[in-house]
Amino acid sequence: MLGALEEAVLDHLWRVGEADVQETHRAVGAARKISVNTVGSALERLYKKELVGRKKVSHAYRYHPTMAEAELRAARVLAAVGGIRGLSREGILAAFVDLVGESDDHALDNLEMLIAERRAQGGKSKA
Repeated sequence: MLGALEEAVLDHLWRVGEADVQETHRAVGAARKISVNTVGSALERLYKKELVGRKKVSHAYRYHPTMAEAELRAARVLAAVGGIRGLSREGILAAFVDLVGESDDHALDNLEMLIAERRAQGGKSKA
């Protein structure tokens, strides 16, 4: 689970791709009137949760997201329903398909295309 600051920091990194603590503080922390150290701590927590990666450039780390926003949302949904087994066992998967189908025919077509692509990959995750 992420706190509000961690969410804001991650949103910033998704927007810009990569930033150091100072840049992130200017974008996220200054308006909140929080210190650079607080923003740095949030980045460190995200790093420990493996949601951001980092590389040392001169004397500072530059941070980047390790997954796309959509991937994190999907992981949260899976966690909320008890993992992939819970998704299929509880009928949640069928309910999800029904919701997608009712909301937008194009979304259902997109879902069908994503399923076909995954099957073509052998059904396994790339990770």
